[in-house]
Amino acid sequence: MKLLVCSIIMCAFLQVSCQNPRSYWTLLPNILVVEVDGSLGEQPLSCFGSPEEVIRRNNNSQDIFWKKNGVEEAQRGNSYLVPLEESLGGGNYTCHSKDGSLVNHTIVLIQEDKTKKRILVKTDQEDYLRCSAQNYNGEFHCSWTWHRSRVGKVAFIKARRVSDNSDIQCSPDSSHQHWTCSSGQSSFSCSVDESGHGITCLDERHCPYAEESKKIDFTVYVRSEHFLVENYSKHFYLSEIVKPDKIAQLKRGWKRCDNPCAHPKATKTWTVQSTDICQFEVKRKAKAVCVRARDALGYSQWSDWSHFRLRRDKKNKKNKH
Repeated sequence: MKLLVCSIIMCAFLQVSCQNPRSYWTLLPNILVVEVDGSLGEQPLSCFGSPEEVIRRNNNSQDIFWKKNGVEEAQRGNSYLVPLEESLGGGNYTCHSKDGSLVNHTIVLIQEDKTKKRILVKTDQEDYLRCSAQNYNGEFHCSWTWHRSRVGKVAFIKARRVSDNSDIQCSPDSSHQHWTCSSGQSSFSCSVDESGHGITCLDERHCPYAEESKKIDFTVYVRSEHFLVENYSKHFYLSEIVKPDKIAQLKRGWKRCDNPCAHPKATKTWTVQSTDICQFEVKRKAKAVCVRARDALGYSQWSDWSHFRLRRDKKNKKNKH
């Protein structure tokens, strides 16, 4: 009976250990991801890393003070306990010496275990990530749509071939806009779009003339301005996501920007499988011609529609485009 009472008392004081075990890991140097499940808890941070380092630096631990997002906190000393409640607790934590100089910093990102809210949203019943390639040269582009109240930025990128069992090292440059992921078997270079809505990557070891044996495994971590982080993944062969560019458009004489290809009265459709230039007759009553293409052998995605609006000379009624 006494043992049971002692156990209850210990759990009351060690709430984090008994009631709410958490996992945490380092995303990048000085960036810590803490996984939460919605209950109360605490995440310890350290300014110097160990008591031995405090002694080595000849610093008094109690002279260290902390700030969260630039605002001074009441806690003092080498250790700091980040209070966690639901999705709260994320922030930029800095520790300072007695004279106010910066000693160290840690950005804490919160990853929720189960949440109905998402940083990214699906569009048109698609996945969160939309990936496509213009050809088979190893370059592809993935884009997404931010939730209107959770717009953020890219926190981490990981790209590799599924067969690559080697340790993948992914790191950004100083701008965090250009990333490299390399190992003994693969090498990817990625660049974040200026708009922040997508990423372009190149598999630098891909041979466009060889059949792909393993899929590309692409993962992007995004974070909101409230220090929430989520990861989204996509697995694909380049042959599955190839989407040709639009066929060259002739815009001369256009006065409006509406798309006739989406018009409900659009009529006949022809499918032509050919590598040569093909010609076909357009009826005199036609107002526009819509064209799109895809790789017939690889069964790739269709390109977006290109539209050619036909205009006629009022005098001779001849078609011009």
